[in-house]
Amino acid sequence: MTATRRAGIARVGVPSKGRLRDDCLALLSAAGYTTSMLHGAGSIAAVGALELIEMRPRDAAAALAAGQLDAAFLATDIVAEHGLDDLPAVPLGFSRSDLVVASRDDDGRGGVADLAGAVVATHLPQLTARFFAGKSVDVTVVPMGGSLEGVCAAGLADAIVDLRETGTSLATNRLRVLEVIAACQALWVRRGDTPVLDDVSLRLDAVLAARHHRYVMLHVPRERLDDLRTVFPGLAAPTVLPLAGRSDLVAVHFVVAAADLWQRLGDLRALGATGIVALQPQALLA
Repeated sequence: MTATRRAGIARVGVPSKGRLRDDCLALLSAAGYTTSMLHGAGSIAAVGALELIEMRPRDAAAALAAGQLDAAFLATDIVAEHGLDDLPAVPLGFSRSDLVVASRDDDGRGGVADLAGAVVATHLPQLTARFFAGKSVDVTVVPMGGSLEGVCAAGLADAIVDLRETGTSLATNRLRVLEVIAACQALWVRRGDTPVLDDVSLRLDAVLAARHHRYVMLHVPRERLDDLRTVFPGLAAPTVLPLAGRSDLVAVHFVVAAADLWQRLGDLRALGATGIVALQPQALLA
């Protein structure tokens, strides 16, 4: 990657493959950024004042740490491995997993303290070394690629530090979790305070907030408006509209958390609400 930068342009690392890539591109698209020019590793797309660069998350983290990127979409474990924990980060809520220490289920170990003197294989050697040092447990950390579960099952390592999504692979290889190091997910990580990155953060926040809310439209008896606020206490001032030819009913529009809507749907019916329509907004700014 060249160090030459165009003035006013922010470089952003985007995952080059896998589900993380798909989810990040979908998020960017929902936030109004065109991503059709990205076609895999090495692709570079100029989107307004952004330069989106597809690359491996590990490479993006290294470039971000070196100041060659202004921001990147990364996972919690990669951020910790490269010492980027102090940079501003927005949790994105997808690509969730747990970073765990696991060993064979027949080795008699009950916790990480029992790994003293053991060989631990991992994709995250720096993070792993810091974790065991913090536990005052002396281990030999061996960086490895590929499937770590098989490495441990074959006896090439006493334990592994790896991501667990469903736990199926661990169970298949007869491994058990000794400790959960961290809950992980996708993050938007940035360095510096620039208008370009502020705009990206604002858009992403608006899209993420919208995903957890619903725009509700319904008809309710006029005399039950105050009761509606009892059902949804957060409603300071819902939009109330008259209905043509009806003095007994009004149309009410409001935004509410999706979980609250489903939990109180029966209460809305009890108020006499009809014509209930709930839509997911594209963006939501408080």
